Amino acid sequence: MRSLSFLFTRRWILFLLAIIVLGTGTWWLGEWQFDQLEKRKAANEVVRTNEMLTPSPVEEVLSPGAEIDSDDEWRLVEATGRYLPEETVLVRYATSPSGEGSGVDVVVPLRTTDGAVLLVNRGWQVRADISGTIGDIPEPPDGEVTVTGWVRPDGEGSSTEVVDGSTRAISSEAISEAEGLGTTYGGWIELRDEDGQSAAPLESAQLPTLDNGPHFFYGLQWWFFGVLGLGGFLYLAYDEWRGGPANRKQRQGERPPSKADIRRARRAAAKQAEREARLAAEQQDRAPADSTR
Repeated sequence: MRSLSFLFTRRWILFLLAIIVLGTGTWWLGEWQFDQLEKRKAANEVVRTNEMLTPSPVEEVLSPGAEIDSDDEWRLVEATGRYLPEETVLVRYATSPSGEGSGVDVVVPLRTTDGAVLLVNRGWQVRADISGTIGDIPEPPDGEVTVTGWVRPDGEGSSTEVVDGSTRAISSEAISEAEGLGTTYGGWIELRDEDGQSAAPLESAQLPTLDNGPHFFYGLQWWFFGVLGLGGFLYLAYDEWRGGPANRKQRQGERPPSKADIRRARRAAAKQAEREARLAAEQQDRAPADSTR
């Protein structure tokens, strides 16, 4: 009986450790993808639930200086007040809701009738040219206006910093401090309509696509890589147990030739015979010429 002692050599121990690390990593990545899938399903369910509700007064959903509840994301709210166009903030590097290009989101504070400020993303505008020029920003309506929009959470980190009236992510706290807005609702809204009309010519926001994304297949893919690595290790260990590459060649030499081997041998023999016949004919043709010299 062949020995498995080779598995305890330094080379095979390191090989096994590498497979364990690979397997652990691929298992964790697969689990992470399936966890993302569950989170996406939960988020989709929240959107489906909230889009069926009628618009609620903003003060029933948002609170000044408070984070929004995760169950309230994409909920429709309604507020009445006056826009503060002089405090407009542009969100740089924003992508079109329809995926047509890069531009800016136009965020305009709305001073509601109760005195608190609500940040309203009125829509997206494409850059005027390839140099990055924004162009003229459409003015919001004058006077009192009633807006309806979807609740969104504040951004976090350095991307929310407001510089010269622009930012990379919307934060009610950062914008309120930068523009001196005073009491401001936590979170912000994606505008659906103002007084029943869209904020043309700005491109309006759209509800997110409610699918499960690629997470399921990515998870299976990572697990497949782990199984593939383990299978490769077991195959190589089995091959080594049977004697390794040298013994494999010997075993292959001892086995009877296959039909494919026979066909290849016959083709090679036929080609060799054809070459020999051609050489013999050439020698016969040269023989008379040599004898006349």
